[in-house]
Amino acid sequence: MQSRIDPAFFNHAFIGLWSWVVRAKCRQILWPGANACPFLPPLSGCRVSSFLLRAGGSYSSLLFRVVAVFMIRLAIVRQKYNPAGGAERFVSRALNALREHGELDLHLIARRWEKLEGVTAHPASPFYLGNVWRDWGFARAAKRIWLRERFDLVQSHERIPGCDVYRAGDGVHRQWLTLRARRMSWLRRLSLSLNPYHRYICSTESEMFLHPRLRLVICNSMMVKREIIDYFGLPESRIVVIYNGVDLNAFHPSLRQTHRQSMRQEWGIAESAPLLLYVGSGFDRKGVARALRAAAKQSEAHLMIVGGDKRIERYRSLARRLGMEARVRFAGPRQDVKPFYGMADGFILPTLYDPFPNVCIEALASGLPILTTKQCGGAELVRQGWNGWVCDALDESALSSQIGEWLSLRSRWADLSEAARRSAEPLSMEVMGARLLSCYRELLGAEGLDMGRSASASAGEERSQ
Repeated sequence: MQSRIDPAFFNHAFIGLWSWVVRAKCRQILWPGANACPFLPPLSGCRVSSFLLRAGGSYSSLLFRVVAVFMIRLAIVRQKYNPAGGAERFVSRALNALREHGELDLHLIARRWEKLEGVTAHPASPFYLGNVWRDWGFARAAKRIWLRERFDLVQSHERIPGCDVYRAGDGVHRQWLTLRARRMSWLRRLSLSLNPYHRYICSTESEMFLHPRLRLVICNSMMVKREIIDYFGLPESRIVVIYNGVDLNAFHPSLRQTHRQSMRQEWGIAESAPLLLYVGSGFDRKGVARALRAAAKQSEAHLMIVGGDKRIERYRSLARRLGMEARVRFAGPRQDVKPFYGMADGFILPTLYDPFPNVCIEALASGLPILTTKQCGGAELVRQGWNGWVCDALDESALSSQIGEWLSLRSRWADLSEAARRSAEPLSMEVMGARLLSCYRELLGAEGLDMGRSASASAGEERSQ
């Protein structure tokens, strides 16, 4: 009589083995010192409950999911890509930094983007007419994608209600409008308050911050954290500050030796001329006119303006009226700005509002002291007279005086450069990536392993320090 093995035996054996693996990995998370399952990779906070739900169906599909379960499926949402844009460059750098950790299955939802190795792109480009329709349509398309794909975490860099994590890289729109109105007539302020686009953004912003699904807000400066608490009343335990990271090898004081002489020859600037660099688009908000007027009062100061603006001829005309035409260069938008950091002696950004511009930390890492404003998150890295200067965005007299002080300290420029570099060194891309990954682990661990109370308590204590 031929013996037969009951097929159910294999089913029960597989389920038993998988249950042992899950229990062992949970034990490793709860008691990291335990050698419960030494030959398996770390679970890294991935949601076991989510896996078990997704694992229904045939056992053949389980074979793939056994491998995939150890990866966190993270979706990053950012609408548009501009190769010269600071926010877009941050997203690309963050994705590259996170990819290096090897624990994330990275996805990007965008209208269009540069090709990034190891990142799955999900185009979301519905038709639109006008900026309100553009943002509304993209938000709807992005939400459809992340609901369909069932990502472990959705981190939006746009104001879209329903995301798990919001990175407030654009700051608080209501605060930007308040600061912008400071220099407007009452008629223009009225027009600003009635503008349909600004009303839409403010409404969506409020809805997003108060949405029950929002679990964490990542700010890039303490300034933005305070604004979110003041305007929306979010508890501090749901907000973390992670400064932008910078590639400390690419942006380095050695750029001076590599590029200074050749770049100054190319642009017709004397080797000994004191040169302040500005980098950025959106000249009105970031203060190009204020920089021109402040520098005009200091006869030695030269300016290099790198970036694009649709009204750039207006700023060329202003330079001519101020008698600065011979001391100002407009380079236009550049994808590689490192040679310009190498040719400069200092950096200027008299912005009206900027949560934490990449260019500030790039300048510091390149050894350039910075002159910026109290309304710039990058000012949190500045010690007055040590690695830069800070004043109010609309105080052009103070800005001009600070340029004069910088010029008077020429014999100490080497010390200023060293101090600038030292202030940027703790903010590497690796540190930023590790802090982001730590947030994701905490969120998923709290959800999937019922560790929410202890994780939130320890995180709250760390963030309050």
